[in-house]
Amino acid sequence: MIECVYCNERYDNDEIIYNCKKCGSVLEVSLDVNVSKDIFESRKDTLWKYKEFMPVDESKIVSLDEGGTPFCKCEKLSKELDVELYVKVEGSNPTGSFKDRGMSVGITKAMELGVDIVGCASTGNTSASLAAYAARAGFRCIVLLPSGKVALGKLAQAMFHGAEVLSVNGNFDEALEVVTQLALEKHLYLLNSINPYRLEGQKSIGFEIIHELGWESPDRIILPVGNAGNISAIWKGITEFYNAGYMKDKPMMTGIQAEGACPIVNAFRKNSRDMIPVENPETIATAIRIGAPVSSIKALSAIYDSNGYSETVTDDEILSAQKELAQKEGIGVEPASAASIAGLKKLVNQGEIDKGEKIVCVVTGHLLKDPQTAIDACAKPTQIDADIEKLRSILMKKPN
Repeated sequence: MIECVYCNERYDNDEIIYNCKKCGSVLEVSLDVNVSKDIFESRKDTLWKYKEFMPVDESKIVSLDEGGTPFCKCEKLSKELDVELYVKVEGSNPTGSFKDRGMSVGITKAMELGVDIVGCASTGNTSASLAAYAARAGFRCIVLLPSGKVALGKLAQAMFHGAEVLSVNGNFDEALEVVTQLALEKHLYLLNSINPYRLEGQKSIGFEIIHELGWESPDRIILPVGNAGNISAIWKGITEFYNAGYMKDKPMMTGIQAEGACPIVNAFRKNSRDMIPVENPETIATAIRIGAPVSSIKALSAIYDSNGYSETVTDDEILSAQKELAQKEGIGVEPASAASIAGLKKLVNQGEIDKGEKIVCVVTGHLLKDPQTAIDACAKPTQIDADIEKLRSILMKKPN
């Protein structure tokens, strides 16, 4: 069943619906799964390893082998911050971001429903993922992007996979409002995170974290928050595994936003569940440059219900963490992804995170999603002649 998170009104799984007809709030899929966790052990490492928890027709699956992403223990940063740090590297998904998990399940549901056209508004990663999975399924794909606000790598992916890309003179929130209206008029099937089936795929990040840790919970999961679907989805996955009896404890969910786009943090600081939109969000982290997140009520519930936390970081802190993660641990991520690492460092310095905590930071997108920002953050290559003596002299110098 599909259930309203606010008033608990229920709807059938085959109904195309994005908001509750009774109260207008967001929806989620309600599941009751009763299988032994041993069933997962012999399966391929993709999100469909946990297919019993995916509420779609197994015969309609559209997949690019998403999920099963690297889970890296970060020894250097662990030592520096006096925590036990793991990084879940979602940039290793087929189109380079966590969005592929949700898109696999969302497009599978679209196949089940028999729609012809799929669409979304996007800051980049959603459009790149939707374009690829729509191509895989054979759907016509329409994406709306805020003009001049999408990183080059993401725009290239959406266009190259055959999406019809429309550049909107406005921000993400305005683009989402327009495409949602088209979806309500049945012109297309909307695959933004307001679609409850999108989050069903993304919750598999939580499944994999728990499985990787030997069916134990970390103390805390930290991740960037933009449209707020991912923190909601991971918490839903954690809760489903907990209810299934696979684990004894649950983590504190910790959401990090950029200072210039922080409606969730603003609500958290007031101990409120009512989010007030940020009208003109601004941050270098384009993937989380969202002022009116549609899953705010779910995200705030995840934070409060888990005794979690929410904090902002500056663009400078994001860029510093991005470079530090790459140069100390070899993990290259786009700016928005680095918000989780920047947030970790800030919360350690504030004393919010205790020494020795077992922490998982989710990094959501690959470095090459936004190559220009990465290039701008680095020194230009040193020009030299092909001269062996000059090369020797450079090698003899100690690095700065």
